[in-house]
Amino acid sequence: TTSPNPCQAPFALFFEIDLRPTSPVCYGAMEGIPGVHQITTRAANMILVAEDRLTLIDTGFRGSSSHIAKYISRLGRSIEELGLIILTHNHIDHVSGLAEIRRITPVQVAAGMADLSESEQGLPYRRYMLRLMRLPPISFFAPLVYVKPSEIDMPLVGDEVLHPLGGLRVIATPGHTPGSISLYSAAKKLLIVGDTLNNRGREPQLPPKNLITSLPQAIDSVKRLAQL
Repeated sequence: TTSPNPCQAPFALFFEIDLRPTSPVCYGAMEGIPGVHQITTRAANMILVAEDRLTLIDTGFRGSSSHIAKYISRLGRSIEELGLIILTHNHIDHVSGLAEIRRITPVQVAAGMADLSESEQGLPYRRYMLRLMRLPPISFFAPLVYVKPSEIDMPLVGDEVLHPLGGLRVIATPGHTPGSISLYSAAKKLLIVGDTLNNRGREPQLPPKNLITSLPQAIDSVKRLAQL
C-alpha cells in the first residue's frame, strides 16, 4: 500500500484531468494544460488561468494569498493582474482567502447566487454545522469563513459565459451546496467541478453524504455534467 499524500485535496477541481501536487509539504503547484495551473495549499485546490488578465478559481483558506502571489510571480506576473475571481461555492476552504487578495488588488468576484446569505442561517452548510457555528469559540470566527452578498460583484445562476479560456460556461450544479457551480471550456475540453465531484477513489465520486446539502440534486448535477 502507498502512504496518502498529505497534500492531496479531498475534492479535486479538475474532473477530466488528474492533477496531483507532488510537493512533500502541503503546498504544491503545477501547470495542467497550457495556461491553466493548479495551486494547492492545505489540501485546498485553486485554479489559475493565465491569459492577458489572470483569473483565479477559488481562493483557498485564509493565508493562501502569499502562496498564490508567489506562484504568480514565478510566471513573471503579479497578483495585481488578477481581473476575476470565480468561487465555485461558499465554503471555508474555497472562499476564506478572498479578503486577503482584495486587500492587495480590487478584483471582481463571481459566485453562485444561491450560496449567498446575509444571515448565517442561510449559509450552505448542513444543519449540524450551522449549530456548531453558533457556539463559542467557533461563533467568534464564523464571519471569517464565508462571503456575503455584498462581497460579490457577479452573482451567478447558471448558463452565463465568462471571458476566460475563450468562453467559460457557468453550469449550476447544486447538491454539495445550493449554489455550487461548475465551469466548462469547450475550447479546452476542460471541466472544473469544484466539490461537485471528488477524487477520493480511483474514479470521480460524490462528496461524503455529510457534506452534501441535497443528495438528489447532487446526483442530478452529475448527470447534467455527463451530458457535456
